[in-house]
Amino acid sequence: MQKLLYLFLFILIASCTSNTIFKKPDDLIGKEEMVNLLTDMYIATAAKSSKNIHKDRNIDYTHLVFEKYGIDTGRFRRSNFYYTTKIDEYEAIYKEVETNIKSLNDSYKFIKKEKDSIRKDSFATVRKIKDSIAKAKLALDSITMDSIRIVRKKKDSIQFGNNFELEKELQPKE
Repeated sequence: MQKLLYLFLFILIASCTSNTIFKKPDDLIGKEEMVNLLTDMYIATAAKSSKNIHKDRNIDYTHLVFEKYGIDTGRFRRSNFYYTTKIDEYEAIYKEVETNIKSLNDSYKFIKKEKDSIRKDSFATVRKIKDSIAKAKLALDSITMDSIRIVRKKKDSIQFGNNFELEKELQPKE
C-alpha cells in the first residue's frame, strides 16, 4: 500500500510540472516591430480619453495601428501570446516600449515649450506694434491739433483785420 502511495505521489508531482513549450507562430511579429506596435497601441489607448479635433471622446484608434503595421488582431494575439510565454523577452520588449514613450513625452514637452515661447514672443511683438501705433496716433493728433491752431489763428487774423501776416505768407517767395 505504501508503494502504491509513493507511486501515486510520483505521478502527481510529475504531471504538475509545466513542460509546456509553445511553438513559435509562422507569422510572428519581430521584436522591433512588436516594440513599435506596442508603443503605438499604448498611445492609441491613451488617446481614447482625450478629445480629438472634432471634440469627440472615447474613440478607439487601435484599428488604425493595425492598419499602419499591416497586421490583423489574430496575428497580434498569437505573437503577443508567444512573447508572454517568454517572460525575459517580453520584459525586454516592455522596457523598450517604456523608453520609447518616455522619449516621446520628453520631445512633446520640448515642442510645447517652444510653442509657448513663440507665443510669448509674438504677444510681446504685438504689444510693441500696438504701442508704436498708439505713439504714431498721438503724434498725428498733435500735428492735427497744431494745424487746427494755425488755421484758427489765420482765420482770427483775417476776421479782425490783421491781414499783414496773411499777406506776408501769400506773397510769392523769391
